[in-house]
Amino acid sequence: MSDQASPRPDDSSSLVGQMVKRVRSRLANGVTSLTTGSGPSLDYSSPPGDPGLFGPDAICWKVHADFTSMMTGGVSALLLQALHPMALAGVWEHSTFRTDILGRLRRTATFIAGTTYGNKHDALALIERVKRIHLSVTGTAPDGRPYRASDPELLTWVHVAEVSSFLKAHLRYVNPLLPLEAQDRYYAETSTIAEMLGATNLPKSCAEIDTYLASMQPRLEASERTREVLKVLMNAPAPSVLMKPASTLILNAGVDLLPDWAQSMLGFSTLAPLRRAWTRPGVKMIAPLIRWALNNGVSKRARRRAAMKPD
Repeated sequence: MSDQASPRPDDSSSLVGQMVKRVRSRLANGVTSLTTGSGPSLDYSSPPGDPGLFGPDAICWKVHADFTSMMTGGVSALLLQALHPMALAGVWEHSTFRTDILGRLRRTATFIAGTTYGNKHDALALIERVKRIHLSVTGTAPDGRPYRASDPELLTWVHVAEVSSFLKAHLRYVNPLLPLEAQDRYYAETSTIAEMLGATNLPKSCAEIDTYLASMQPRLEASERTREVLKVLMNAPAPSVLMKPASTLILNAGVDLLPDWAQSMLGFSTLAPLRRAWTRPGVKMIAPLIRWALNNGVSKRARRRAAMKPD
C-alpha cells in the first residue's frame, strides 16, 4: 500500500482552474501588448459613478468594446489616412513610424479608449494633450503645400478615416444588424471628440460619411511615401512569437476592410478575393478567444465604475 496521500477530490479541478487562469492571463498579456505601452497610464476604475464623456448607454461604448474589430479597424484607418498627402506628410516628418509603427497604433488605441471609457478628467486631459502635440506638427509637403496637424479639414479627414473604419469592422465582425439609427448616432457621438480637437464641418451620419469619402477621393494619392508606410506596416514585427499569427491576420483583415477604391489605389485588388476568403473567417474564429482572454478589459472596468455610487 502506498504511503503517498490520496489527492483530495477538488485538487484536480483546482489545478485545471489554475491552468486556465494562467493561459487566460498569458493570452491577455499578449493581446494587450499590441495596444499598450504608449501614452499616459489611465485609471478606468475610478472615480465611482463617473460616466466619462459619453456614459454606458452610448453607442460608441458598444462599438469600441470589441478588441479584435477595433484593431482591424485601426489598421484600416491608418492605411486610409496614408492616402492623404497632408496627413501623410505629418506622419512622415514627425513620427517614428519606420521603427515603431505599432507605437502609432498603440497611441491611437490609448486615445480612443481613454476618450471613450476614461473618466471625464482623464478624457479631457487626453484631448488637451493631443491638441498640444498637434500644434508642433507643421511643415511643408513634397509638393510645396504647407501643412499643420491642427488644420480643421485635416482633423476631419483623420477622424472620418478612423470612425468609418471602426464602425465597418463592428458591422462585419460583431453586429451586422446594428440599426441604421444607431450607426448614425455613433457618428454623431464620436464627432464631439473631433470637434473638441478642432475639426469642423464634420459628417455625422452614414449618408454624410459616404458623401464625404466620395468627395475626398480626388484629393487622395498613393505616393512613394504611402507605399513605404504600407511596407513598414505590413512587415511590422509581432510583439511576441505567440502573437505573430494573430498580428498577421489582423493586418490583412485591416486591408480587407478598406473600401474597394482604396484597395485599388494601394495595389491590393489582385489578391482581394483570396485575402477575403481567409481573413474574414479567421478573425471570426479568433475573436471569441480574445474576448474570453480580456475578461477585465477597459470597457468592463468603465461600466463597473459608472455603476458604482459616488463617494
